Amino acid sequence: MTDIHRRRLLLSALCAPLAMASAPVLASTLTKDKPGSREMDMPNDAVHWVGDEKIAMLVYPQMTLLDLIGPHSMLASMMGAQIDLVAPSLEPVVSDSGVTITPTATFEDCPKDLTVLFAPGGTTSTLATAQDPKTLAFMADRGARAKYVTSVCSGSLILGAAGLLEGYKATSHWSCIDALKGFGAIPTNERVVKDRNRMTGAGVTSGLDFGLTMVAELRSVFYAQCTQLVGQYDPHPPFHAGSLQTAPPQVKHDMVKLLSDFTAKANALSENYSTQ
Repeated sequence: MTDIHRRRLLLSALCAPLAMASAPVLASTLTKDKPGSREMDMPNDAVHWVGDEKIAMLVYPQMTLLDLIGPHSMLASMMGAQIDLVAPSLEPVVSDSGVTITPTATFEDCPKDLTVLFAPGGTTSTLATAQDPKTLAFMADRGARAKYVTSVCSGSLILGAAGLLEGYKATSHWSCIDALKGFGAIPTNERVVKDRNRMTGAGVTSGLDFGLTMVAELRSVFYAQCTQLVGQYDPHPPFHAGSLQTAPPQVKHDMVKLLSDFTAKANALSENYSTQ
């Protein structure tokens, strides 16, 4: 059994008395048992427990690992959903933290019609990916038909470069949110921003909030709350330095300086897009 199936089974075990081993079998238990057996005792029979969403999550070298794994952990709670980690090839991809991710589908193999198209962020690698013709062609093609087009952190730069954010409110990491203007987007400084079928998350850890918001959108608030409880997502950060508004002045000064080169290059990327 894969880790994804284990995670789905864990959620189902805690949310409902379903002692089956896979999502397809779980789906069959949501109706009455065969004659002579008892009816399945669901805790909330109005909940959309099992679905068939098709989700494609872009992966690329040196992407920020938590940008991908945070949303993936939440989305993988949706029993029945198909999640593909998509790249140009099936060669292993090494993230910025050194953790290796193995793609499950290529651009060619990825389903044509998606429920969710997602892009994670990073720094230099994201800027390179946002200028890769093959990646942009894939994102533009799937994004044109996807029910939801989404990102976390600087992954919104990839959406913007693919022409998927023009006229939409969107957010990004604080270091590059202003660059969204050059892509025709409307920078919006919130943790998760939804504008019609575009949903974007701010920096890194906001991917958890994004993931839960997406689960609520696709299934229900109740399902998202179950996912949140199973994950025990109840953050109490040890420091109040998670935003430009709350970080101590010296911390803000040093980190803005550290990321200034990336900020300048992100702005240059969007300016180049706006002049094309």
